[in-house]
Amino acid sequence: MKDSIKKFLSYLEIERNYSSNTLISYQTELEKYEEYLQKHTINYLKINKNEIREYLKYLDSLKYKNRSIAKNLSTLRSFYRYLVKENKLEKNIFASIKNPKLEKKLPNFVSEIDMETILNFPNLETYQKTIYTNRDLLLLEMLYDTGCRVSELASIKLKDIDKEERKIKILGKGGKERIVFYGEYTKDTLKEYLENRDIILNGKTSEYLFVSKNSSKITSRRIAQILEDIIELVAIKNNVTPHTIRHTFATHLLNNGADLRSVQELLGHSSLSTTQIYTHVSNEHLRQVYLNAHKDTRK
Repeated sequence: MKDSIKKFLSYLEIERNYSSNTLISYQTELEKYEEYLQKHTINYLKINKNEIREYLKYLDSLKYKNRSIAKNLSTLRSFYRYLVKENKLEKNIFASIKNPKLEKKLPNFVSEIDMETILNFPNLETYQKTIYTNRDLLLLEMLYDTGCRVSELASIKLKDIDKEERKIKILGKGGKERIVFYGEYTKDTLKEYLENRDIILNGKTSEYLFVSKNSSKITSRRIAQILEDIIELVAIKNNVTPHTIRHTFATHLLNNGADLRSVQELLGHSSLSTTQIYTHVSNEHLRQVYLNAHKDTRK
């Protein structure tokens, strides 16, 4: 099984262009499964539904949450789909195994007022500007303007940006391309950043838009650290990550009248059901607006 896992991960990396974080996640889930099969002397190519049920009970006995079990099943479906593709199996037995029921977890997002506070960090008296100020501001503005995943943002190349149309070509999950857009403020910040980008590069060159101190492509982790520092600076108590900004992008669009299909396209979701979680947030916002605005004065 080890060899099949290795080839599967290589296929995901080379042919499907999966990110390193996704590959690590897949590997972890598959190794968990392999360990169980070895312990119970089960051949991964001959596993039956009863044995799969026992495996799921085993995960449950370890106090795995339904979301974690669903994640493991999703990985195994993909793995067995690959085995069918490679003619190791005739059918994908995991295709008929249903996920456990998941609790609906509403995405965390930032209010419009707090988002404005975050983007205004360069104007704080306590903030000391550096050669990285425009880069850091552009990172946050693009996260909020485009709704990109942090890995997608880090991978933007100069050639991907159409400054005339204010749009960017994004390479998303599974190598899928999509177009995102940015606004007037980001346009101005981008112009200023590009004018001073050579100072950061210090004589070197890079095809990537965002570069770090050593003139290499900025990492997702570094972007998260920059955001952490800014959140601490502006004294917002909520936990705000790059993915929170992505949630905020979607929520604010829906709150301001965007349709769900458009938001789905901009986020790069393959399924509309993935995007629909934001309607719960949007509906809660409408409920609060109603309760605040509709005051029943009867005694």
